Amino acid sequence: MPVEVQQGIARASAVLAALGDSTTGAMRASEIGRVANLGATTIARLLSSLEELDYVSKDPESQLYSIGPEILKLSSQGLNQNAVHRESRSVAQELARRTGLSVNVAIRDNDHIVYLCHFEGELAPKAHTMIGMRQPMHASALGKCLLGSMSENERRELLGPDPLPSYTAMTLTTHERLSADLASSEDSGVCTEDQELALGRLCIAAPIHDARGAVVASISVSGRLSVMRQQDLEDVTELMIEAADRISVGLGMISAIPH
Repeated sequence: MPVEVQQGIARASAVLAALGDSTTGAMRASEIGRVANLGATTIARLLSSLEELDYVSKDPESQLYSIGPEILKLSSQGLNQNAVHRESRSVAQELARRTGLSVNVAIRDNDHIVYLCHFEGELAPKAHTMIGMRQPMHASALGKCLLGSMSENERRELLGPDPLPSYTAMTLTTHERLSADLASSEDSGVCTEDQELALGRLCIAAPIHDARGAVVASISVSGRLSVMRQQDLEDVTELMIEAADRISVGLGMISAIPH
């Protein structure tokens, strides 16, 4: 049974979500109120309290609001307290340097994945970070690695009935196709995302195990399709699997995982 969220907390969360989802940066109070569906008096009171606590910042000249330093502090603390992030950070950074591609590490959040690490090689520059972003499991190589450790019934219960959400013409939108794709990935030990989430992008991923052998995260190498086709993908895959194994050992895995 869902827990009832206290009204004040829900409203504050809506304000922070509006600021975080903004595609234009800082926002006016009226814009935040409109997005969060809150009246002028309520939004003014909330913003004043959040500013006092450093959860939002207000520019004294433009009067525009943005995410405050306390949110950044909490995000950093959350990452540093996460064992997967601690063990994978340096390994993922080195993999990005060696391949020149984009490297991500993610964990599961209900029916989505959340990025814990994001590093860019010289062939995959980005103007933004992926850390904290969420992506659908069935349409991403990282998510498929986590789904592969579940039974088909568990996947159906988690993702819901067909059709699954479609993001491109390449997205696997049925459980039958998804299960077939995961089955074909078992032998190779890696999952592939070929333009299923975004056109022109190719991604390969490998699972990360904990001390019990359970799949708790995944690591990926990705890039533009044209760039990826110029790489020795067999070599890249070997480097990625080696990186996943190093992280798993760091998490306590000391024995072979039964196939």
